[in-house]
Amino acid sequence: MPESRNILIGVCGGIAAYKAVDISRELQRNGATVRTIMTRSAQQFIQPLTFASLTGHKVFTDLWESPTEAAIIEHIAQAQWADALLIAPATANTIAKLAHGLADDFLSATCLATKAPVVLAPAMNVNMLHHAATQTNLDTLRQRGHTIVDPDSGYLACGMSGDGRLAEIDIIVRTTLDALHPRRDLADETILITAGGTREPIDPVRFLGNRSSGKMGHALAAAAQRRGARVILITAAANLPTPPHCERISVNTALEMHSAVLDYLPQATIVIKAAAVADFRVHNIAPSKLHRDAALTLHLEPTEDIVRSVVDHRRPGTLVIAFAAEMGLDIDRAREKLQRKGADVVVLNDISQPHLGFDASHNAAIFLTEHTAIHLAESTKEHIAAQILDHTIALRSASRLQLA
Repeated sequence: MPESRNILIGVCGGIAAYKAVDISRELQRNGATVRTIMTRSAQQFIQPLTFASLTGHKVFTDLWESPTEAAIIEHIAQAQWADALLIAPATANTIAKLAHGLADDFLSATCLATKAPVVLAPAMNVNMLHHAATQTNLDTLRQRGHTIVDPDSGYLACGMSGDGRLAEIDIIVRTTLDALHPRRDLADETILITAGGTREPIDPVRFLGNRSSGKMGHALAAAAQRRGARVILITAAANLPTPPHCERISVNTALEMHSAVLDYLPQATIVIKAAAVADFRVHNIAPSKLHRDAALTLHLEPTEDIVRSVVDHRRPGTLVIAFAAEMGLDIDRAREKLQRKGADVVVLNDISQPHLGFDASHNAAIFLTEHTAIHLAESTKEHIAAQILDHTIALRSASRLQLA
Protein backbone atom coordinates (compact mmCIF):
# COMPACT_ATOMS: atom_id res chain seq x y z
CA MET A 1 0.00 0.00 0.00
CA PRO A 2 1.38 3.47 -0.89
CA GLU A 3 2.86 5.39 2.05
CA SER A 4 0.73 8.49 1.53
CA ARG A 5 -2.90 8.66 0.49
CA ASN A 6 -4.05 12.11 1.56
CA ILE A 7 -7.19 12.98 -0.36
CA LEU A 8 -9.10 16.24 -0.26
CA ILE A 9 -12.73 15.94 -1.30
CA GLY A 10 -14.44 19.07 -2.58
CA VAL A 11 -18.21 18.87 -2.24
CA CYS A 12 -20.30 21.25 -4.35
CA GLY A 13 -23.95 22.24 -4.10
CA GLY A 14 -26.13 19.63 -5.79
CA ILE A 15 -28.52 16.89 -4.83
CA ALA A 16 -25.70 14.37 -5.31
CA ALA A 17 -23.75 15.96 -2.43
CA TYR A 18 -24.97 13.23 -0.08
CA LYS A 19 -23.10 10.64 -2.19
CA ALA A 20 -19.82 12.27 -1.17
CA VAL A 21 -20.35 10.63 2.23
CA ASP A 22 -20.15 7.15 0.68
CA ILE A 23 -17.20 8.23 -1.47
CA SER A 24 -15.34 9.37 1.66
CA ARG A 25 -16.10 6.09 3.40
CA GLU A 26 -14.87 4.00 0.45
CA LEU A 27 -11.66 6.00 0.17
CA GLN A 28 -11.01 5.46 3.87
CA ARG A 29 -11.60 1.74 3.45
CA ASN A 30 -8.88 1.83 0.81
CA GLY A 31 -6.41 3.33 3.26
CA ALA A 32 -6.83 7.02 2.45
CA THR A 33 -6.83 9.88 4.90
CA VAL A 34 -9.71 12.14 3.87
CA ARG A 35 -10.36 15.80 4.52
CA THR A 36 -13.32 17.74 3.17
CA ILE A 37 -13.93 21.13 1.60
CA MET A 38 -17.54 22.24 1.21
CA THR A 39 -18.83 25.14 -0.85
CA ARG A 40 -21.50 27.38 0.62
CA SER A 41 -24.10 25.80 -1.65
CA ALA A 42 -23.09 22.28 -0.61
CA GLN A 43 -23.98 23.16 2.97
CA GLN A 44 -27.58 23.67 1.87
CA PHE A 45 -27.77 19.94 1.08
CA ILE A 46 -25.67 18.37 3.84
CA GLN A 47 -24.10 19.59 7.07
CA PRO A 48 -20.31 19.84 7.61
CA LEU A 49 -20.73 17.89 10.84
CA THR A 50 -21.51 14.77 8.78
CA PHE A 51 -18.09 14.82 7.11
CA ALA A 52 -16.28 15.88 10.29
CA SER A 53 -17.75 12.91 12.14
CA LEU A 54 -16.97 10.51 9.33
CA THR A 55 -13.39 11.61 8.61
CA GLY A 56 -12.30 12.80 12.05
CA HIS A 57 -11.03 16.03 10.52
CA LYS A 58 -12.17 19.62 10.39
CA VAL A 59 -14.29 20.54 7.37
CA PHE A 60 -13.14 23.61 5.46
CA THR A 61 -15.96 25.93 4.41
CA ASP A 62 -14.76 29.53 4.55
CA LEU A 63 -11.75 31.08 2.85
CA TRP A 64 -11.82 33.91 5.41
CA GLU A 65 -12.07 31.84 8.56
CA SER A 66 -9.42 32.68 11.14
CA PRO A 67 -6.51 30.21 10.93
CA THR A 68 -5.85 27.85 13.82
CA GLU A 69 -2.22 28.99 13.82
CA ALA A 70 -1.11 32.48 12.93
CA ALA A 71 1.41 31.27 10.37
CA ILE A 72 -1.03 29.07 8.48
CA ILE A 73 -2.80 30.17 5.34
CA GLU A 74 -5.26 27.33 5.43
CA HIS A 75 -6.09 26.82 1.75
CA ILE A 76 -2.37 26.77 0.89
CA ALA A 77 -1.71 24.31 3.70
CA GLN A 78 -4.42 21.96 2.46
CA ALA A 79 -3.26 22.31 -1.14
CA GLN A 80 0.19 21.17 -0.07
CA TRP A 81 -1.16 18.39 2.21
CA ALA A 82 -3.21 16.72 -0.50
CA ASP A 83 -1.87 13.89 -2.65
CA ALA A 84 -5.04 14.19 -4.74
CA LEU A 85 -8.01 16.55 -4.91
CA LEU A 86 -11.37 15.01 -5.80
CA ILE A 87 -14.36 17.25 -6.52
CA ALA A 88 -17.58 15.26 -6.29
CA PRO A 89 -20.14 16.34 -7.18
CA ALA A 90 -18.62 18.99 -9.43
CA THR A 91 -21.27 21.51 -10.44
CA ALA A 92 -21.35 23.59 -13.62
CA ASN A 93 -20.53 26.68 -11.55
CA THR A 94 -17.42 25.20 -9.95
CA ILE A 95 -16.26 23.71 -13.26
CA ALA A 96 -16.57 27.17 -14.83
CA LYS A 97 -14.59 28.73 -11.98
CA LEU A 98 -11.76 26.25 -12.32
CA ALA A 99 -11.64 26.54 -16.12
CA HIS A 100 -11.25 30.31 -15.82
CA GLY A 101 -8.81 30.25 -12.92
CA LEU A 102 -11.07 31.93 -10.37
CA ALA A 103 -10.28 31.62 -6.66
CA ASP A 104 -13.13 33.21 -4.75
CA ASP A 105 -13.87 30.43 -2.24
CA PHE A 106 -11.93 27.80 -0.31
CA LEU A 107 -12.35 25.08 -2.93
CA SER A 108 -11.42 27.09 -6.01
CA ALA A 109 -8.47 28.73 -4.22
CA THR A 110 -7.18 25.34 -3.07
CA CYS A 111 -7.53 23.90 -6.55
CA LEU A 112 -5.54 26.77 -8.01
CA ALA A 113 -2.81 26.33 -5.38
CA THR A 114 -2.34 22.58 -5.47
CA LYS A 115 0.12 20.61 -7.58
CA ALA A 116 -1.67 17.36 -6.77
CA PRO A 117 -3.71 15.56 -9.44
CA VAL A 118 -7.28 16.83 -9.67
CA VAL A 119 -10.25 14.55 -10.38
CA LEU A 120 -13.69 15.97 -11.13
CA ALA A 121 -16.95 14.01 -11.11
CA PRO A 122 -19.61 16.29 -12.65
CA ALA A 123 -23.28 16.00 -11.75
CA MET A 124 -25.99 18.31 -13.06
CA ASN A 125 -29.02 18.69 -15.28
CA VAL A 126 -28.60 17.18 -18.75
CA ASN A 127 -29.06 20.53 -20.52
CA MET A 128 -26.55 22.22 -18.26
CA LEU A 129 -24.06 19.42 -18.91
CA HIS A 130 -24.41 19.58 -22.68
CA HIS A 131 -24.40 23.38 -22.86
CA ALA A 132 -21.51 24.53 -25.04
CA ALA A 133 -20.03 26.54 -22.16
CA THR A 134 -19.88 23.53 -19.82
CA GLN A 135 -18.44 21.27 -22.51
CA THR A 136 -15.80 23.86 -23.39
CA ASN A 137 -14.90 24.24 -19.71
CA LEU A 138 -14.56 20.46 -19.28
CA ASP A 139 -12.36 20.27 -22.38
CA THR A 140 -10.19 23.07 -20.96
CA LEU A 141 -9.72 21.17 -17.71
CA ARG A 142 -8.87 17.96 -19.56
CA GLN A 143 -6.25 19.83 -21.56
CA ARG A 144 -4.70 20.97 -18.27
CA GLY A 145 -4.38 17.38 -17.17
CA HIS A 146 -7.37 17.14 -14.84
CA THR A 147 -9.22 13.83 -14.89
CA ILE A 148 -12.95 13.96 -15.62
CA VAL A 149 -15.14 11.06 -14.45
CA ASP A 150 -17.99 11.41 -16.93
CA PRO A 151 -21.47 11.29 -15.42
CA ASP A 152 -23.91 8.46 -15.98
CA SER A 153 -27.17 8.61 -17.89
CA GLY A 154 -30.59 8.01 -16.38
CA TYR A 155 -33.37 9.60 -14.37
CA LEU A 156 -32.26 12.92 -12.85
CA ALA A 157 -33.42 14.62 -9.65
CA CYS A 158 -34.92 17.46 -11.71
CA GLY A 159 -37.35 15.00 -13.29
CA MET A 160 -35.61 14.84 -16.67
CA SER A 161 -33.74 11.87 -18.10
CA GLY A 162 -30.34 11.90 -19.76
CA ASP A 163 -26.67 12.41 -18.99
CA GLY A 164 -25.83 14.13 -15.71
CA ARG A 165 -26.09 11.60 -12.87
CA LEU A 166 -23.00 11.32 -10.71
CA ALA A 167 -20.89 8.38 -11.83
CA GLU A 168 -20.93 5.19 -9.81
CA ILE A 169 -19.06 5.48 -6.52
CA ASP A 170 -16.68 2.61 -7.25
CA ILE A 171 -15.62 4.24 -10.52
CA ILE A 172 -14.97 7.59 -8.80
CA VAL A 173 -12.99 5.92 -6.02
CA ARG A 174 -10.92 3.79 -8.39
CA THR A 175 -10.16 6.78 -10.63
CA THR A 176 -9.06 8.85 -7.63
CA LEU A 177 -6.80 6.10 -6.28
CA ASP A 178 -5.28 5.66 -9.75
CA ALA A 179 -4.57 9.40 -9.84
CA LEU A 180 -2.60 9.12 -6.61
CA HIS A 181 -0.08 6.76 -8.14
CA PRO A 182 -0.62 6.64 -11.90
CA ARG A 183 -0.20 3.29 -13.59
CA ARG A 184 2.70 3.13 -16.05
CA ASP A 185 2.00 -0.34 -17.41
CA LEU A 186 2.04 0.91 -21.02
CA ALA A 187 5.33 2.80 -20.77
CA ASP A 188 7.05 0.50 -23.26
CA GLU A 189 4.27 0.70 -25.87
CA THR A 190 3.60 2.93 -28.86
CA ILE A 191 -0.13 2.73 -29.49
CA LEU A 192 -1.65 3.82 -32.78
CA ILE A 193 -5.36 4.59 -32.37
CA THR A 194 -7.89 5.55 -35.02
CA ALA A 195 -11.05 7.47 -34.12
CA GLY A 196 -14.15 9.09 -35.58
CA GLY A 197 -16.26 8.52 -38.66
CA THR A 198 -14.71 9.21 -42.06
CA ARG A 199 -16.43 11.46 -44.62
CA GLU A 200 -16.54 10.46 -48.27
CA PRO A 201 -17.34 13.45 -50.54
CA ILE A 202 -20.19 13.43 -53.02
CA ASP A 203 -19.49 16.96 -54.25
CA PRO A 204 -17.64 19.93 -52.69
CA VAL A 205 -20.51 20.37 -50.20
CA ARG A 206 -21.99 16.96 -49.40
CA PHE A 207 -20.51 13.73 -48.11
CA LEU A 208 -21.37 10.18 -47.07
CA GLY A 209 -20.75 9.65 -43.35
CA ASN A 210 -21.93 7.98 -40.18
CA ARG A 211 -22.90 8.89 -36.62
CA SER A 212 -19.58 8.06 -34.99
CA SER A 213 -18.50 10.85 -32.62
CA GLY A 214 -14.91 9.65 -32.11
CA LYS A 215 -15.40 9.68 -28.32
CA MET A 216 -14.38 6.03 -27.88
CA GLY A 217 -11.11 6.42 -29.78
CA HIS A 218 -10.26 9.67 -27.99
CA ALA A 219 -11.06 8.06 -24.61
CA LEU A 220 -8.70 5.20 -25.47
CA ALA A 221 -5.99 7.67 -26.47
CA ALA A 222 -6.29 9.65 -23.23
CA ALA A 223 -6.32 6.50 -21.08
CA ALA A 224 -3.31 4.97 -22.85
CA GLN A 225 -1.28 8.16 -22.53
CA ARG A 226 -2.03 8.41 -18.81
CA ARG A 227 -0.67 4.88 -18.42
CA GLY A 228 2.63 5.82 -20.02
CA ALA A 229 2.18 4.93 -23.68
CA ARG A 230 3.29 7.02 -26.58
CA VAL A 231 0.00 7.58 -28.40
CA ILE A 232 -0.44 8.33 -32.10
CA LEU A 233 -4.07 9.35 -32.66
CA ILE A 234 -5.31 9.34 -36.25
CA THR A 235 -8.73 10.93 -36.03
CA ALA A 236 -11.58 12.09 -38.23
CA ALA A 237 -13.33 13.69 -35.24
CA ALA A 238 -12.58 17.32 -36.05
CA ASN A 239 -14.75 18.65 -33.22
CA LEU A 240 -12.97 16.76 -30.40
CA PRO A 241 -9.89 18.22 -28.70
CA THR A 242 -6.60 16.36 -28.72
CA PRO A 243 -6.06 14.39 -25.51
CA PRO A 244 -3.08 15.80 -23.55
CA HIS A 245 0.35 14.74 -24.81
CA CYS A 246 -0.99 12.64 -27.70
CA GLU A 247 0.31 13.01 -31.26
CA ARG A 248 -2.65 13.90 -33.49
CA ILE A 249 -3.01 13.34 -37.21
CA SER A 250 -6.31 14.70 -38.55
CA VAL A 251 -7.93 13.04 -41.57
CA ASN A 252 -11.27 13.13 -43.36
CA THR A 253 -11.62 10.20 -45.77
CA ALA A 254 -10.96 6.49 -45.56
CA LEU A 255 -8.11 6.86 -48.04
CA GLU A 256 -6.47 9.56 -45.91
CA MET A 257 -6.83 7.40 -42.80
CA HIS A 258 -5.45 4.36 -44.61
CA SER A 259 -2.39 6.30 -45.78
CA ALA A 260 -1.74 7.81 -42.34
CA VAL A 261 -2.07 4.44 -40.61
CA LEU A 262 0.44 2.80 -42.95
CA ASP A 263 2.82 5.75 -42.56
CA TYR A 264 2.90 5.39 -38.76
CA LEU A 265 2.44 1.62 -38.52
CA PRO A 266 6.19 0.80 -38.37
CA GLN A 267 6.39 2.74 -35.09
CA ALA A 268 3.44 0.98 -33.42
CA THR A 269 3.52 -1.95 -31.03
CA ILE A 270 -0.28 -1.94 -30.60
CA VAL A 271 -2.90 -0.78 -33.10
CA ILE A 272 -6.45 -0.05 -31.93
CA LYS A 273 -8.83 0.54 -34.84
CA ALA A 274 -11.71 2.31 -33.10
CA ALA A 275 -12.67 4.48 -36.09
CA ALA A 276 -15.94 3.93 -37.97
CA VAL A 277 -14.49 3.91 -41.47
CA ALA A 278 -16.90 4.25 -44.39
CA ASP A 279 -17.25 1.00 -46.34
CA PHE A 280 -17.90 2.80 -49.63
CA ARG A 281 -16.89 5.98 -51.43
CA VAL A 282 -18.39 7.76 -54.44
CA HIS A 283 -16.65 6.61 -57.61
CA ASN A 284 -16.98 9.92 -59.45
CA ILE A 285 -17.03 12.92 -57.13
CA ALA A 286 -18.89 15.84 -58.67
CA PRO A 287 -16.51 18.78 -59.26
CA SER A 288 -19.19 21.34 -58.34
CA LYS A 289 -22.26 21.42 -56.13
CA LEU A 290 -25.06 19.20 -57.38
CA HIS A 291 -28.46 20.84 -57.70
CA ARG A 292 -31.47 19.24 -56.13
CA ASP A 293 -33.50 19.38 -59.36
CA ALA A 294 -31.09 16.93 -61.02
CA ALA A 295 -31.68 13.18 -60.81
CA LEU A 296 -28.97 11.72 -58.63
CA THR A 297 -27.52 8.24 -58.87
CA LEU A 298 -24.39 7.48 -56.86
CA HIS A 299 -21.93 4.89 -58.13
CA LEU A 300 -20.18 3.54 -55.03
CA GLU A 301 -16.95 1.57 -54.73
CA PRO A 302 -15.39 -0.13 -51.68
CA THR A 303 -12.93 1.80 -49.53
CA GLU A 304 -9.63 0.41 -48.31
CA ASP A 305 -9.73 -2.36 -45.69
CA ILE A 306 -7.50 -0.69 -43.13
CA VAL A 307 -7.49 -3.56 -40.63
CA ARG A 308 -6.48 -6.05 -43.28
CA SER A 309 -3.70 -3.72 -44.46
CA VAL A 310 -2.45 -3.33 -40.88
CA VAL A 311 -2.39 -7.10 -40.36
CA ASP A 312 -0.53 -7.61 -43.64
CA HIS A 313 2.09 -4.92 -42.96
CA ARG A 314 2.59 -5.01 -39.18
CA ARG A 315 5.88 -5.87 -37.55
CA PRO A 316 6.08 -9.21 -35.75
CA GLY A 317 4.60 -8.89 -32.27
CA THR A 318 2.36 -5.90 -33.03
CA LEU A 319 -1.11 -6.47 -31.58
CA VAL A 320 -4.08 -5.47 -33.74
CA ILE A 321 -7.41 -4.68 -32.09
CA ALA A 322 -10.36 -4.06 -34.40
CA PHE A 323 -13.83 -2.77 -33.59
CA ALA A 324 -17.12 -4.14 -34.92
CA ALA A 325 -20.33 -2.12 -34.62
CA GLU A 326 -23.34 -4.42 -34.90
CA MET A 327 -27.07 -4.24 -34.27
CA GLY A 328 -26.94 -6.59 -31.30
CA LEU A 329 -24.11 -8.59 -29.81
CA ASP A 330 -23.71 -11.24 -32.52
CA ILE A 331 -20.59 -13.07 -31.32
CA ASP A 332 -20.53 -15.53 -34.20
CA ARG A 333 -20.54 -12.73 -36.78
CA ALA A 334 -17.85 -10.81 -34.86
CA ARG A 335 -15.65 -13.89 -34.52
CA GLU A 336 -15.97 -14.49 -38.28
CA LYS A 337 -14.74 -10.93 -38.80
CA LEU A 338 -11.86 -11.60 -36.41
CA GLN A 339 -10.74 -14.59 -38.45
CA ARG A 340 -11.32 -12.92 -41.82
CA LYS A 341 -9.37 -9.79 -40.90
CA GLY A 342 -6.58 -11.63 -39.08
CA ALA A 343 -6.76 -9.30 -36.06
CA ASP A 344 -5.88 -10.41 -32.54
CA VAL A 345 -9.02 -8.92 -30.97
CA VAL A 346 -12.40 -7.62 -32.04
CA VAL A 347 -14.22 -5.28 -29.68
CA LEU A 348 -17.88 -5.91 -30.46
CA ASN A 349 -20.19 -2.92 -29.87
CA ASP A 350 -23.97 -3.11 -29.74
CA ILE A 351 -25.31 -0.02 -31.55
CA SER A 352 -28.96 -1.09 -31.45
CA GLN A 353 -29.62 0.92 -28.27
CA PRO A 354 -29.81 4.71 -28.72
CA HIS A 355 -27.99 5.53 -25.46
CA LEU A 356 -24.96 3.37 -26.30
CA GLY A 357 -22.25 3.38 -28.95
CA PHE A 358 -22.41 5.97 -31.71
CA ASP A 359 -22.63 9.59 -30.59
CA ALA A 360 -23.21 8.60 -26.93
CA SER A 361 -21.17 8.96 -23.75
CA HIS A 362 -21.68 5.31 -22.75
CA ASN A 363 -20.87 2.00 -24.32
CA ALA A 364 -21.11 -1.75 -23.77
CA ALA A 365 -18.95 -4.27 -25.57
CA ILE A 366 -17.42 -7.72 -25.80
CA PHE A 367 -13.63 -8.11 -25.91
CA LEU A 368 -13.42 -11.03 -28.31
CA THR A 369 -10.37 -13.17 -29.07
CA GLU A 370 -10.14 -16.48 -30.88
CA HIS A 371 -10.93 -18.43 -27.71
CA THR A 372 -12.46 -15.96 -25.24
CA ALA A 373 -15.39 -13.53 -25.00
CA ILE A 374 -15.11 -11.01 -22.15
CA HIS A 375 -18.25 -8.92 -21.57
CA LEU A 376 -17.67 -5.25 -20.73
CA ALA A 377 -20.82 -4.07 -18.98
CA GLU A 378 -22.46 -0.76 -19.84
CA SER A 379 -20.40 2.15 -18.54
CA THR A 380 -18.84 5.42 -19.63
CA LYS A 381 -16.54 5.25 -22.61
CA GLU A 382 -13.66 6.25 -20.33
CA HIS A 383 -14.30 3.21 -18.14
CA ILE A 384 -14.74 0.94 -21.17
CA ALA A 385 -11.44 2.30 -22.54
CA ALA A 386 -9.66 1.41 -19.28
CA GLN A 387 -11.04 -2.13 -19.42
CA ILE A 388 -10.00 -2.57 -23.05
CA LEU A 389 -6.46 -1.54 -22.14
CA ASP A 390 -6.46 -3.88 -19.12
CA HIS A 391 -7.39 -6.85 -21.30
CA THR A 392 -4.95 -5.78 -24.01
CA ILE A 393 -2.10 -5.78 -21.48
CA ALA A 394 -3.17 -9.22 -20.26
CA LEU A 395 -3.18 -10.47 -23.85
CA ARG A 396 0.26 -8.94 -24.43
CA SER A 397 1.63 -10.64 -21.32
CA ALA A 398 0.17 -14.02 -22.33
CA SER A 399 1.64 -13.80 -25.82
CA ARG A 400 5.08 -12.96 -24.43
CA LEU A 401 4.91 -15.94 -22.08
CA GLN A 402 4.16 -18.19 -25.05
CA LEU A 403 7.18 -16.84 -26.93
CA ALA A 404 9.51 -17.20 -23.91
